[in-house]
Amino acid sequence: MKSQFTKRNLIWTIVVCVIFSIFQIAISGRMIPNTYQVAIITIGINIILALGLNLIIGFTGQFSLGHAGFMSIGAYSAAIVLAKMPNLTGLFVGMLVGMAITAVVALIVAIPTLRLRGDYLAIATLGFSEVIRIAIQNMEITGGAAGLSNIPKLTTFPLVFVFIVISVLVIHNFIRSSHGRACISVREDEIASESMGINTTKYKTLAFVIGAMLASIAGALYAAYFYVLKPTTFGFMKSIDILVIVVFGGMGSLSGSILAAIVLGIINLTLQSYSEIRMILYALAIIVIMVYRPQGLFGSKEVTDFLPKKWQKKKEVD
Repeated sequence: MKSQFTKRNLIWTIVVCVIFSIFQIAISGRMIPNTYQVAIITIGINIILALGLNLIIGFTGQFSLGHAGFMSIGAYSAAIVLAKMPNLTGLFVGMLVGMAITAVVALIVAIPTLRLRGDYLAIATLGFSEVIRIAIQNMEITGGAAGLSNIPKLTTFPLVFVFIVISVLVIHNFIRSSHGRACISVREDEIASESMGINTTKYKTLAFVIGAMLASIAGALYAAYFYVLKPTTFGFMKSIDILVIVVFGGMGSLSGSILAAIVLGIINLTLQSYSEIRMILYALAIIVIMVYRPQGLFGSKEVTDFLPKKWQKKKEVD
């Protein structure tokens, strides 16, 4: 078995620790205003959502519009558990409960819908997402249309950062495994994959469930930071927002999803001063960017693909 303690991995570990230290020192020292701290947490949650959706769309080629529904399951599961256990243990228990429920629901959604392709799959997943939202809106335990409030604020920057790193590691190792290569083959040519003996439904379902569980984690972090949950928060537009991040960053690029979430978060924050025309300017900015960069910021490449060739050769030796 190949050792994971390589020079490349050590360098990336140092880079991640340095980035975390810079932000944590700035936040702890109150050098970053509260408004910007909220934006940083929001960007972090969007990164986790985008990474999960990119696994489904970018690496497996399945056009899903139901991500907000899975996020809502994680958010409400965490909020309900936190009402009984208002501490970090309660958050993690709620997160696990949400992931379990999400996995079951994702399986139920995936088995019939992933036999569809293209626009039909998008419409089917959107429909299931609305079913989840309406079900939550009509359940007594979720507070109905009024939602839930007074949720303990337990989500912090270190917690969000840790889950971003975990999400990247999970997806990175998955796409480099035999299962991940099978998913990529499905994206490239599903018919050819089937002819080579690959169970396409199995691998599409696997990627769909993993992506949905990451959305559930993001939902739990969202619930434990913003105090209040309402069914309208997880509507159609939330799924579109996540899709925009994935397409803007580049489908099939983890680095692109991370950078796109940051860039769009900064644009959104900058335009808050223009509340009356903010969404118009936001939409125009996205249109301009996509006109001049239709394949997204990174395309299907990762940040390591832009490093010097000498370093890339050294990667292969390591």
